[in-house]
Amino acid sequence: MGQFRQISTFVEVVARGSLSAAARAEGIAPAMIGRRLDALEARLGVKLLQRTTRKLALTDEGAAFLEDCQRILAELESAEAAVSERSARATGHLLISAPAGFGRQHVAPLVPSFVAEHRDVTVTLNLNDRVVDLIGEGVDVAIRIASLSDSNLVSVKLADNHRVVVATPAYLKRHGVPATLDDLARHNCMAISSDGSQRGWTFLDGDKTVTLKVGGNMSCNDGAVLHDWVLAGKGLAWRSMWEVGGDIEAGRLQTVLDSYAAPGNDIYAVFAQRRHLPLRIRAFVDFLRRTYGQPGYWGAGDGIRAT
Repeated sequence: MGQFRQISTFVEVVARGSLSAAARAEGIAPAMIGRRLDALEARLGVKLLQRTTRKLALTDEGAAFLEDCQRILAELESAEAAVSERSARATGHLLISAPAGFGRQHVAPLVPSFVAEHRDVTVTLNLNDRVVDLIGEGVDVAIRIASLSDSNLVSVKLADNHRVVVATPAYLKRHGVPATLDDLARHNCMAISSDGSQRGWTFLDGDKTVTLKVGGNMSCNDGAVLHDWVLAGKGLAWRSMWEVGGDIEAGRLQTVLDSYAAPGNDIYAVFAQRRHLPLRIRAFVDFLRRTYGQPGYWGAGDGIRAT
């Protein structure tokens, strides 16, 4: 405590230009200020200030030390402000955007608990599968499942995730278990489609990333429909672990081609670049990370993991 007081006194004296001015600001005698400076210089073993009755002058050592002291005090002030803000109550309205499927399963069910924990926060949750313009649409925080590249946004990873090829045990018993990517040509592969085009399935084949356009008799632009079809035993589907983890654990679905693990498709919270993030946004992101990190939340072993 004494060392910190000496440092803050040194910075204050330089800022005010005299011992007496620093003493008046603190409401103590100038002699007390002088004793603190003497003790600081004695402890450091260097002269920081050349003092006369008329003026003060920094030594070279004093100038260098002043810069470090100012930085330390500024960082301390920032740390105290952050702690104080975290202890305050979150307030205001929170506009959240999330992908429709993920949002229905893993965001919407959590909102009631969040607002119960933060009673001065109101929430609007928008579910859609397009990439929203956070700034243009006034979105506070968006949940995205992707590899992020937008440098204008701040992202916080909520959980690791990857995609797997799944089918029911009954389907695999009837049609066989694919062992290689080439085997997919002999299976009914149900894929996401949009605007008349089908999205490919992506795998790692050795060191090479491979995207395949699979074939099947059904496709849809809604992942929840594909989920229902694969549970009904109609074929193979390439789905995220956040969607099918519980089904895998319960034995309703089985993964195949696990040796061709797809590249990461992780779950992020993103928000506009801001130096001072509103407490309601930070509280919501922390709430999601804490919830997703609970043991057994995903119900999929190590297929998905909070960070």
